[in-house]
Amino acid sequence: MSIVRMIRGSFQIRHRGTFSAPRAPSPRLRALALPRFAGEGVGIRAACGVAFALRLWRDRVPAPTTSPGTGEVDGLGRPERARRRPLARPFALALTLGVALSLAAPCITTSAGAQVRHLPAGTGLGEGSRQPNDAPLPIPHAAPRLRPSSDGLPWSVRFARSVMRRNPQTHRRWDYTQGVVLHAIERVGLARRDAAMMRYVDTNMARWITAEGDILGYALDDYNIDEVSQGRLLFRMHQQELARGSDDGRYKYAADMLREQIRRQPRTSEGGFWHKKIYPRQMWLDGLFMGQPFYAEYAKRFNEPAAYDDIAKQFLLVSRHTRDPRTSLMYHAWDEARAQPWADSATGLSPHFWARAMGWYMVGVVETLDHFPATHPQRAAIIQTLRDAAEGVARVQDPVTGLWWDVLDQPNREGNFLEASASSMFAYALAKGARLGYLEPRYRQVAERGFGGLLSNLVRENADGTASLVNIVQVSGLGGNRRSDGSYRDGSFAYYVSEPVVTDDYKGVGPFILAALELGR
Repeated sequence: MSIVRMIRGSFQIRHRGTFSAPRAPSPRLRALALPRFAGEGVGIRAACGVAFALRLWRDRVPAPTTSPGTGEVDGLGRPERARRRPLARPFALALTLGVALSLAAPCITTSAGAQVRHLPAGTGLGEGSRQPNDAPLPIPHAAPRLRPSSDGLPWSVRFARSVMRRNPQTHRRWDYTQGVVLHAIERVGLARRDAAMMRYVDTNMARWITAEGDILGYALDDYNIDEVSQGRLLFRMHQQELARGSDDGRYKYAADMLREQIRRQPRTSEGGFWHKKIYPRQMWLDGLFMGQPFYAEYAKRFNEPAAYDDIAKQFLLVSRHTRDPRTSLMYHAWDEARAQPWADSATGLSPHFWARAMGWYMVGVVETLDHFPATHPQRAAIIQTLRDAAEGVARVQDPVTGLWWDVLDQPNREGNFLEASASSMFAYALAKGARLGYLEPRYRQVAERGFGGLLSNLVRENADGTASLVNIVQVSGLGGNRRSDGSYRDGSFAYYVSEPVVTDDYKGVGPFILAALELGR
């Protein structure tokens, strides 16, 4: 137990003060932390000693009480603890700030007790590498061809190993970008019983979960639905620790914290989740992937049957508000208040069909259905939203390459381009939907054409043995504060095609791996 770790623990206040399942300070912490101060210097010993004492005071376990909102008898909740320590926070910060600035190193403890060093916050990692002028690379516009990898490996394995080789640390923070590629690598690792892949996933998950079960960098009260997605990987890790007899509850606690966010997430008047607290009364297609697969799996594993009604409601609300009956495509987002500059004053809809938003929605459906009861009365309605989306997406598939355009209904318009992440998502969702009977069998051929188009046009095999996926739009959103250059995310065609286009962003690579695995490629 290092001084640095203990000091950093004293700063874990914002997200620790939001949700409770109280823990006593670890006996190992009590036994080992103070003796390690010897020889570190009087000033450091004093500062750390006070911080340590304040941390013990903060984490003491008081008499049981009833948890707010649940009626369960529990220890004093973290919101209550936070109110009881108004003086501890400024004193701890003041006493340790100097030491923290000089000594704090970005490291955390894994379940094995080994320390894993974080890369600097400026390191891009999951957002991929820049392309010249942040623009799409020229492509041959070749016909789809399901060509094999030159090394004889399945493409799912080739890309999974490429991620592992390029980025031993997957990403610089807890978020969906990291979650989507780790989920994909986990699926390949499980399918192939590949121990190296599973270690990679476990290490890059464990680095974010403290011994107490807190998620580093996560704040429940941001109510950011994007932050829930990565939590899906916690379930297997929890079960794995239980099977080993080494479970200390950290992964279950972290999953519980994300479940608590869903419980408290602000909602529209109809009960739909806001995308984030900073985006009030807005539902985005992206959010269905970000929240619902986790929500459904949690409900299945921990016996919350009532949650399925709420999960169904989210899909059906978004589909009802965003689907265009003429094209069967779905608009990126809907503003219940009709208050956002990007929102149509009559419908509240954003102005365009952004491809990756529809991809998130469709992947969200097929991933959620894995954990959704076959007998639920709304299951068929959810599947119908997938069928509607598939119909629209198949209609706008590029007839030459089999790929999909970044703005779906604007083929060949100047500035538009054939985009890799959405094409990968559509290939995966359509193939899986066809296999499981949600969609007609013909959608398997639509998926194969899409994946063949990726291989013919957007996959690069590199001299170092890795493989890359090009022409991935880095991010597209709506509204928020004006950016540093004064621009605003207004949802216009010009906005969507102005966002940076990169190589190997996980938002493309993860779905590509899933599509390759689903198609047996």
